Amino acid sequence: MAKGDKINFSTPSGFPEFLPSEKRLELYLLDTIRRVFESYGFTPIETPAVERLEVLQAKGNQGDNIIYGIVPILPPNRQAERDKAGETGSEARALKFDQTVPLAAYIARHLNELTFPFARYQMDVVFRGERAKDGRFRQFRQCDIDVVARRELSLLYDAQMPAIITEIFEAINIGDFRIRINNRKILTGFFKSLGIAENQIKTCIGIIDALEKIGENKVKQELEKEGILVDQAQKIIEFIKIDGGVDEVLGKLKHLAQNLPEAEQFILGVAELETVIRGVRNLGVAENRFCIDLAIARGLDYYTGTVYETTLLGHDALGSICSGGRYEELVGTFLGEKMPGVGISIGLTRLISRLLKAGILNTLAATPAQVMVVNMQDELMPTYLKVSQNLRQAGINVVTNFEKRPLGKQFQLADKQGIKFCVIIGSEEAAAKKSSLKDLQTGEQVEVPLENLAEEVKRRLA
Repeated sequence: MAKGDKINFSTPSGFPEFLPSEKRLELYLLDTIRRVFESYGFTPIETPAVERLEVLQAKGNQGDNIIYGIVPILPPNRQAERDKAGETGSEARALKFDQTVPLAAYIARHLNELTFPFARYQMDVVFRGERAKDGRFRQFRQCDIDVVARRELSLLYDAQMPAIITEIFEAINIGDFRIRINNRKILTGFFKSLGIAENQIKTCIGIIDALEKIGENKVKQELEKEGILVDQAQKIIEFIKIDGGVDEVLGKLKHLAQNLPEAEQFILGVAELETVIRGVRNLGVAENRFCIDLAIARGLDYYTGTVYETTLLGHDALGSICSGGRYEELVGTFLGEKMPGVGISIGLTRLISRLLKAGILNTLAATPAQVMVVNMQDELMPTYLKVSQNLRQAGINVVTNFEKRPLGKQFQLADKQGIKFCVIIGSEEAAAKKSSLKDLQTGEQVEVPLENLAEEVKRRLA
């Protein structure tokens, strides 16, 4: 770049940047989610942003995600090293596109240091080369939990997931939501019973998963493009449209199983789904929070059993706000042994963006400060500092205004940042060991002895 050239300092497309009020909302949501995760015994981990490319692509784990590779950019005086810097093969590195594949590698690296079942949560940033658009980002934060076992994993872990989802979304008060539950074995078993070839089933599941995006007619067309007969495609559509209450759908599935050829996998899937539903109820999840939806498939290849998608009622355009499922082979990819797991993921960055735009959530105040100690006289600064520290020691967040300016301007500054109270101490108040406490929301101003100030502020905040 030539000297004097103008630098484009705007953020790259798809890489979000929060204002303080938005970041504070994100931190509040992270704290809420973390509390729920930890109440179920999940422990935190963090994996590197960068993994070996062969790890991210192991056995097709990449799916349709576009991976960002890491390529060193050498300074002009080191261009001779460029051949060495072009890393390939096992040395090629890339940014992680999700948390689940890195979890599998993490477990393989620390197998002998972990206790199983291993229940972890992770709230890291991931990177995908998606086309950036409203609600879709190339860098975003995911909040994940997974439980991984060696050889066998109880279906009650699957049942815990809807309970956790319910607690999180009720705690952040986003309105009515529904957790839609299915089992991939049911879909796979049904396709087999129709005579669909094994090598076509995964593709069919991916097409079914796009039903809400592309519609019923397009799903039929896509199935027929894959060689599925017209009558088979129609039966698939009729099957995934089975609805009703949870017990009603289970009853219809059991009845259907009696007439299906080669129904072993279908029957196993129904039995697993019934076990999970029973566990969800025993965990106290309200009936209006979950349902069985046979169209829920989850497009990723590694899901093998229970699958979930959570939607906000009345806001279909938001899409899924939390999803996940059970997998049998993913973690064992790196170890050559069976390590079943189940997990869910909340795409928090996308969720915040969509909920703010829909007016379901609001940003927080730009500052966590609850009180501003205003500057009436520079010579009283020792008093202002002492009062500020006393308030902080009482658990109150305080900004001390070090610059003397007109009182009205200081009130405006506090109000603009969302600070609720201003403490006013002039020479007379200081001599009398008193203060004036002004509520910027109501305009009320009261006189308070300095020794009672912290107690009075806490009472009014409560």
